[in-house]
Amino acid sequence: MTEPQPALLTSEPPRPVADEVAPPRPRHERPAGALTRRIALLLLAAALGGLWLMQYRDTQNLRDEVSKQLADAERKNIETRAFASKAQESVQEVQAKIALLEARLAEAQTQQAALDALYRDLTPSRDDFTLNEIEQILLLASQQLQLAGNAQTALAALQTADARLQRNDRPQFIGLRRAIARDMDRLKALPYVDLTGMSLRLDQIISGIDRLPFAFEERPAAAAASPSAPDLPAWRRILGAFANDLRQLVRIESLELSDAPLLAPAQQYFLRENLKLRLLSARLALLARDAASFRADLKAAEEWLRRYFDVKAKGTQVALTTIKQFQTSELTIEMPDLSGSLTALRSQRLARDRGPR
Repeated sequence: MTEPQPALLTSEPPRPVADEVAPPRPRHERPAGALTRRIALLLLAAALGGLWLMQYRDTQNLRDEVSKQLADAERKNIETRAFASKAQESVQEVQAKIALLEARLAEAQTQQAALDALYRDLTPSRDDFTLNEIEQILLLASQQLQLAGNAQTALAALQTADARLQRNDRPQFIGLRRAIARDMDRLKALPYVDLTGMSLRLDQIISGIDRLPFAFEERPAAAAASPSAPDLPAWRRILGAFANDLRQLVRIESLELSDAPLLAPAQQYFLRENLKLRLLSARLALLARDAASFRADLKAAEEWLRRYFDVKAKGTQVALTTIKQFQTSELTIEMPDLSGSLTALRSQRLARDRGPR
C-alpha cells in the first residue's frame, strides 16, 4: 500500500470538505493482508509450478515411452525388412525350382504323349481290334453274297458279327449293331434256295452215271419161278423145273424204244463222259446262279438219259426225277448288298480316328 501523498501547495485556498475523510487503517493490520496475498501468490505459483513439473514429467515420460516404442518399432521394422528380404529370396528360389519342375513336367508329359501315340500305333486297342474283326466278317459276308450268292453263309457271318459286338457291350457300337440288324432282316426275308443240297444231288447223279444201263441193253424181267409144292413127287418137281427152263429159251416183249441206238464200247464211254460234263456244267451254273445255262444243261442231260439209257432202271428214274425237279427251281434271286453295315463301320472308324482315344 502506498502512503498518502501530502497535499500540494497551491495559491488557491482550500475548499471546504463536505464529508469527513475516513480515518486511516492502523499500521499493524497492513503487513498481514499483504503477507496473505503474497503467501497465496506463492502457493499459487508453487501449485502452478508443481502442476507444470508434473505435466513436464508426464510429457517427458510420454516422450521417453514414445521414443522407446519408436525404437522398438524401428528395430522390428528392420527385422521385418530383413525377414521379408530373406522370404523374398526364398520365394524366388522356390519359384525358380517350380519353373524348373514345370519345365521337366511338360517335357515328361510330351514324352508320355509321344510314347502313348507310338504305343497306339504299334498296339491297337480293344475297340480297334473289334472293328478290324467286324470289318473282316462283313467283307466275307459281302463276298458270299456277290460272288456265290450264299445268303445263309452271309446271314451266319452277320450274326457272328452282332454277337461279337454284343459281347463287347460298348455304347458307341449301337449304330453299327442297328445297321447289321437291318441287313440281317433283309437276308432273312429272301426265299431259301438250297444250292448246296442241289449240288450234292447232282454229284450223286454224276457218280452213278457209270452204273446206268443203256437202252439197247434192256432185258426182259425174269419170270418168277412157280413154287413147287413140297408134297409133290420128285419126278413132277423135276418136270416143272425143266418146263420153266424151256419157257426161258424164247421170250417176246415190246420195248418202249423201238429204235434204240446201238453204241460201240468207245461210244458208250464217251457218251457217259459227255453226260457227266453236262451235269458238271449244270452244277457250275447252279453255283453261279445262271438259271438259263442251268436249265439248258439239265434239258440236254434229260434228253440223253431218255434216248440212250434204260428208263426202267431205278438209277435212271431217280436221275430223271431229280433233273425234273431242278428244272422248276427258281435260282435268280436279287441278292441285297451290305452297304449299310459297311458304311456304318467306316463311319465308326472315322469318328474314332478323329476323336480322342
